[in-house]
Amino acid sequence: MLYDVRAHGAKGDGATNDAPAIQQAIDLCSAAGGGTVLLSDGTYLAGTIRLRSNVTFEIDASATLLASPDIADYAPDVHHNRYRNEQALDRCFIYAEDQHDFSIVGRGRIDGNATAFPNEGSIYRPMMIRLLRCHNVHLEGLRLYESAAWTTAFLDSEYIWIRGVDIKNDKRYNGDGLDFDGCAHVFVSDCYVRGTDDNLCLQASSKDRPVHDVHVTNCAFSGVCAGLRFGLKSIGDIHDVTVSNCTLERVWREGIKLESTEGGTISDISFSNIVMRDVTRPVFAILNNRFELDDYGTSVELDRMPEIGELKRITITGLTATDSGEMANVHRRFTDDVMGEPRFAGFRFDAADGHPIEDVTLTDVRYTFIGGVKLADIPPLDEYPRLVDKLVEPDVRSSENYWPDWSRTAFMDLRNVRGLDMSRIRLKSIRPDERPAVLTDGCVTVAEPDVTVDGRRLPIAA
Repeated sequence: MLYDVRAHGAKGDGATNDAPAIQQAIDLCSAAGGGTVLLSDGTYLAGTIRLRSNVTFEIDASATLLASPDIADYAPDVHHNRYRNEQALDRCFIYAEDQHDFSIVGRGRIDGNATAFPNEGSIYRPMMIRLLRCHNVHLEGLRLYESAAWTTAFLDSEYIWIRGVDIKNDKRYNGDGLDFDGCAHVFVSDCYVRGTDDNLCLQASSKDRPVHDVHVTNCAFSGVCAGLRFGLKSIGDIHDVTVSNCTLERVWREGIKLESTEGGTISDISFSNIVMRDVTRPVFAILNNRFELDDYGTSVELDRMPEIGELKRITITGLTATDSGEMANVHRRFTDDVMGEPRFAGFRFDAADGHPIEDVTLTDVRYTFIGGVKLADIPPLDEYPRLVDKLVEPDVRSSENYWPDWSRTAFMDLRNVRGLDMSRIRLKSIRPDERPAVLTDGCVTVAEPDVTVDGRRLPIAA
């Protein structure tokens, strides 16, 4: 059955709060056993909307669903953001809890009205979509633009299909695209994501809700922070993930970011046929213990120092990363937040002493780096800090994932990796760089590495 929201009193004039009429249509549709709720021919202003089971919420190409600029229009009982000290992101625009078999589809636009909410201050910045404990969910064909915070947060949900979605979220901090926490059986394809934070993120807030069976293919990512981020929030496990046939362009920090930092295990991850253009740090993988009670980026659910987890069985094959002259510059998020520069670039694998990353395969990798860093531009190489397994002092910086802001190498700095397989690695610098090309510090290789730098075979020594 079709429920047109105009028949339930919606105006679609961009000024009237149409949330009550939209909600009435959704509730009636679900109570009747399901059907389609349609928005067409207008701009529908609304605060929090709750999706229901068996309802297809269709936004026609002629329609825009616009987030209200009044924070009072957003319900407080929509779960919460799971990062400590980010309560300003607790509210959301579209919400579902314990629902099943529903969809948001259409070629229309959902506009988060980001410029109505400040980057800083006491006012909430609502996320666009948050789903909690839902299953059999479809998002297809939508334009999700300018959320005031994250675009999506899928929490403790399973069987999620996302196809052909266009996400642009570059007006505010926390401009994530697709975020999955505690989710399983996830299928993402044919999407474009651009934002000011992580484009696609897998997170595990609970040991009872591992993230697994995730498929990402035929997508394009562009962003200020990370393209593909697995972890940081890693109390639980993340495993059985495949990413293929994707492009990343103009990513000012990391392209692929793997962070087991809260006691969980990240394992059995495969990346294949990935092409990057102007990505500062193509691959970043770290295994340590980053618990800082009052810091951003620490899980709300984490209340004690965990034991270091595991990071293992990582395969990256068919990766091409190429810099243009643009990468000689320092890149910032907005005006003052430095995200990347040449001395910060390259591949980094690092683990706390005694807790090696295990079984890493790098095959058919081609990396053309802007180069140009002089030894005088960085501290002495032997001052590069080692990761620690416990915080000896509250402010010890060797526990911080993103510090130091420089790399010891021009291309690859690989430390504490056991079972490292490197074959057909081709590295090239556009400008001369005075740092070592590759370091394998504390690594155990399974075969003679096959690495060439500027056309010459490179002998690899730990």
